[in-house]
Amino acid sequence: MKGFEKALVYTLLFFLITWTSNAFAQQKAGNITSLNKQNHWVDSVYKKLSRKQRVAQLFFVRAHTNRGQAFEDSVGNVIKDQQVGGLVFFQGGPGRQLNLINKYQKLAKVPLLIAMDGEWGLGMRLDSTISYPYQMTLGAIQDNSLIYKMGQFVAYDFKRLGMQINLAPDMDVNNNPDNPVINYRSFGDNKYNVAAKGIAYMKGMQDAGLLTSAKHFPGHGDTNVDSHLDLPLLPLTRQRLDTLEEYPFRQAIKAGISGVMIAHMDIPALDTAKNVPSTLSRPIVTGVLKDSLGFKGLVVSDAMEMKGVLKYFPEGEADLRAFLAGNDIIELSENSERAIKMIKKAVRKNEISKKEFEARVKKVLAAKYWAGLNHYHEASPEHLAEDLNRESAKALIQQLTDAAVTLVKGDETTVQLN
Repeated sequence: MKGFEKALVYTLLFFLITWTSNAFAQQKAGNITSLNKQNHWVDSVYKKLSRKQRVAQLFFVRAHTNRGQAFEDSVGNVIKDQQVGGLVFFQGGPGRQLNLINKYQKLAKVPLLIAMDGEWGLGMRLDSTISYPYQMTLGAIQDNSLIYKMGQFVAYDFKRLGMQINLAPDMDVNNNPDNPVINYRSFGDNKYNVAAKGIAYMKGMQDAGLLTSAKHFPGHGDTNVDSHLDLPLLPLTRQRLDTLEEYPFRQAIKAGISGVMIAHMDIPALDTAKNVPSTLSRPIVTGVLKDSLGFKGLVVSDAMEMKGVLKYFPEGEADLRAFLAGNDIIELSENSERAIKMIKKAVRKNEISKKEFEARVKKVLAAKYWAGLNHYHEASPEHLAEDLNRESAKALIQQLTDAAVTLVKGDETTVQLN
């Protein structure tokens, strides 16, 4: 091949690779807009499901790899018997989790969406994996492209294990020093910085093919109660919520975020009903988030086993109300079998329109399609440890750490943080 022809071939290959990469990124960024388009795979799957199985697609149950065989088997039985929509993994190890995900997927008639909290990467939950800097540390970085790159690396790690959703970023504005549950999980106390950093992280993940979920709407930063233990009261005005707490979420929605997680908080300015957590409030979930802010993506409840939501609504009532409020994914129900029966009955009694119910189930199925689960492939255990602990990821951690440190004297060679 002559030099000119060779150069032409290389040039064409370069443009082809660039075009393919850009097309992939555009496809992934278009998750929300794709919901309005007819999807034959989604329609076909929906038609094959019974009403009970359609309801079950809205439920994500807890999974671990550090609780022994009996617990693992019990989750497998739930998948097999109820055909739930997905799992949320917690503590364990990466190799065990990959193998368990492959095992669980074989029990599901419709591939499961697998989620995990990875605000600072896999290391937030799993041993023997990398932890990136906490979001509060990232808040000090000037170059948001580094946070975008971190998002891409985190997406790779999640997908390498066979997961499709990161329940991150945390987009709470950390404006209460007595907050017992957010603090270092937030990018900081400046709403503009929180929005910019959260969007950079989100875009990195989504452009690399991972679904995300900003949390905890409409903002858990100014509370002094941990909603895992009790129901926090947020006695703020509507104007304050609009201009401060909701700001990062509003910007993330405009930027195309694929999911938003709802907090368990009593917010009288948005819903005057007494002791009703925001998760169970239709005025907040549907009225504010979906209608006023125009969010079309996945609405995810915070964990439904938390005391903040169960205190006033026990025995499955919380799950039913979360569904009626407008949540698309009901996460970690105390008893998913009971909740599915209660919601199935509510659908049969037309407590929610058939059109809305169908749209929400199809939204979950569309997320599965977007994540590639219509052509599901098992994750490979080969070279897993090396892939998850690659040198390029360690180098990025050093870059992020260095970029977050402001030196009063000296230069960047003065400090090396490990």
